[in-house]
Amino acid sequence: MRSARFMSIVGPRPARHSWLGLALGRADVRSLNMDRILIRGGNRLNGRIPISGAKNSALTLLPCALLTDEPLTLRNLPRLADVDSFGHLLNQLGCSTMIEGARPEDFGRVMTLRAGKVTATMAPYDIVRKMRASILVLGPLLARAGEATVSLPGGCAIGNRPIDLHLKALEAFGAEIETTAGYVTARAKNGRLPGGTIVFPVVSVGATENALMAAVRAKGTCILENAAREPEIVDLCRLLVAMGAHIEGIGTEKLVVEGVERLHGATYAVMPDRIEAGSYACAVGLAGGKVDLDGACADDMHATLAALREAGVEVTERQGGITVASDGKLNPLTLSTAPFPGFATDMQAQFMAMLLRANGASVLTETIFENRYMHVPELARMGADIQVKGRTAVVRGVQRLVGAPVMATDLRASMSLIIAGLVAEGETQVARVYHLDRGYERLEEKFAAVGADVERVSDG
Repeated sequence: MRSARFMSIVGPRPARHSWLGLALGRADVRSLNMDRILIRGGNRLNGRIPISGAKNSALTLLPCALLTDEPLTLRNLPRLADVDSFGHLLNQLGCSTMIEGARPEDFGRVMTLRAGKVTATMAPYDIVRKMRASILVLGPLLARAGEATVSLPGGCAIGNRPIDLHLKALEAFGAEIETTAGYVTARAKNGRLPGGTIVFPVVSVGATENALMAAVRAKGTCILENAAREPEIVDLCRLLVAMGAHIEGIGTEKLVVEGVERLHGATYAVMPDRIEAGSYACAVGLAGGKVDLDGACADDMHATLAALREAGVEVTERQGGITVASDGKLNPLTLSTAPFPGFATDMQAQFMAMLLRANGASVLTETIFENRYMHVPELARMGADIQVKGRTAVVRGVQRLVGAPVMATDLRASMSLIIAGLVAEGETQVARVYHLDRGYERLEEKFAAVGADVERVSDG
């Protein structure tokens, strides 16, 4: 049996020591900005791809460490830039992080976090600006320390994503909110929220997550109506229950949380990434071949799998994963993004890429974010025929795509360029791949394992 090795990172570190750089094993994290992905198209995909732990779930489970003074161990944690940045943020708040040693070729890792004492209640701009998920420390800090100050978040520039619903939920539970100079401060009278009811006017995943983490240590009962039902919300609820929280209605649009005075530690495995699995399925759909997506959970992907089947991709659900097969001949689709259980906005760009060579015109409507078509001009550089009017894009299938230098504009758009490059003639160069590193664990290795000609190069 391989002996365990541990790397411990505790508390704030000077800026010259990059936690992210250490975690990724790179000499200088700035080199990430100079990396490019090269794709030479024409290969079919065959083999197996292991699906990593879900990025969107991991970034919600990590701040739960702030809710208890006992250790929280997360398994199947993906090796991603966003996960490492979040770990750095937690270090700044007094939470230690210990990563169990693993072989470099292994996917995922085990991290133990412990916030024995919260040493700071401010999440500063220089960290929070890197990713929107940083706002998720607001709820647990408020629940644990009675107050929290968090910079307004950053992340992908895919549209207007205000945090007003986060703040309305906390106010409904009894928090006092103040916003000034780019920071939000929330306080609980007498150290704990009294409880209350929030009826979300629209479904918000982030607001539901923040509200849940604030509610679990309230004095009274907190009710969330019209709450998000995404699988990542269910994953969060299950972890909180494992830590001693009392939550009713898990998986429904009404969550009832009976606050408890304290929570304890737990060991929990992050759910598989349904967006990563769907992304690789789209790649197989366009390039052709047969790939086993090991670890993928079909129950979390009903809308994605239904759309794949409608497009002509063969999808087989099996124990331990999903198998997708395609001859590359695809039907056009009409899709509209919607909150779960609808078609996920995080899959829109990948499906657009898959449909670039479909036999006819597809119509995609983006209802969640108003600026999520930034990848369209880049796909057009490769010969795509796409017309955008407002929130609707019409994608007309073409006979051929041609490799070109393109630039990633956000996380999911980056994957759409990779997928298109798999069938493009010649070489496609994708710049700004730090976007990909935020959400896809060792993408080029997984693609190479199933026969794609994909590699990462650095100009540094």
